[in-house]
Amino acid sequence: MTILLSLLPSPLQGAQQGTETDEPETGGETPAQESQALDEAEDPDEEEEKSGFLKKMPKNLLLVPIPTSTPTFGTGLILGGAWFYSQTEEQKESQPASFTGGAAGYTSNESWVAGVMQQNYWKEDTWRFTGVAAYMDLKLDLNVEDAGEESDSGLDWLVKGPLFQGRISRRIKGDWYMGVTGRYLDITQALELDAEDVDYGISSNITAVAVGLNLDYDSRDMPSNAYQGRYLELKALTSFLSETEGDSYQSYHARFRAYHPLKDSLVLAWEVNGCARGGDIPLWDTCRLGLRGFSATSYLGKRSLYAQAEIRWRFYKRWGLVGFAGAGRIYEPILGIGEDDTIPSYGAGIRFMVLESQRINVRVDYARSQGGDSAWYLSVTEAF
Repeated sequence: MTILLSLLPSPLQGAQQGTETDEPETGGETPAQESQALDEAEDPDEEEEKSGFLKKMPKNLLLVPIPTSTPTFGTGLILGGAWFYSQTEEQKESQPASFTGGAAGYTSNESWVAGVMQQNYWKEDTWRFTGVAAYMDLKLDLNVEDAGEESDSGLDWLVKGPLFQGRISRRIKGDWYMGVTGRYLDITQALELDAEDVDYGISSNITAVAVGLNLDYDSRDMPSNAYQGRYLELKALTSFLSETEGDSYQSYHARFRAYHPLKDSLVLAWEVNGCARGGDIPLWDTCRLGLRGFSATSYLGKRSLYAQAEIRWRFYKRWGLVGFAGAGRIYEPILGIGEDDTIPSYGAGIRFMVLESQRINVRVDYARSQGGDSAWYLSVTEAF
């Protein structure tokens, strides 16, 4: 599921929980508040928070055709949208806006995906719910470049089927939340690979039902594009399998993200991610490196650890620039690819904010990695 969720169109990715929006209890303005004031000064017409043709839509509706480009799927088009539910002034002060979103996309390697997402916040952000339902038909490629030389054993990997995930959390104290996560997948895959060569589940059909616990700390100021705050996510799942020799497997994930407003319109963001799997793991739920500069299927294994940082500068009204760098390692990788290597990632990008109220950006990134790997990314929302 780590891989499959990461491959969904941007409006559906992650199914992450929302954020705290309480004002800091200080006598003066924080750098982030000063930045917000500057944004308002640059845009005196508050009604014109959308750009271009988006101005003709209802204020709460975001509907965007998105050209997309990634090294995993090539080029394509995604139609994505979201309806943000209206809030009272009191609700705006205490919780993010709930929304219903959807997306469908098709790419040049003949992959397609469609799905919907629901995000709710209740009772002054005491309760949070996220649900995702999607169907995908993906044409993946396990061809990678190892140590600068292209592998001669390219593998076509076909994955299709539905997935459903639900997550509900309750505030337990301050910015801490605890909850439960459940998911269902019925995945059909085709891969020309001898099962003796890998220690992963490559059966043609695998059904997995999972349940687990999640513990979060969340003090970010906005879920879609934080300018300040911290986010910690700890998650453990047990997945029960059918139509395989194994009975179950375990998934563990830890993520920490931090956002530091350095000055007006300048934010430093960074994250550290860890992933581990145990048991008879389906190939489509292995750990990966969530960095840029290579295909999402280039480095897969039973454990992964990576970190990255971005400097984000909103230099003129809706326009912004970013620079980023990171590195990661994959452990017990499939076919030994990337073993004992520290995989780098670095690059730069440009941003255009299409919906100011939720800080929704269209982004174009160029990233490089080891062995001459490089990639362009055209997408919506920040990388993290």
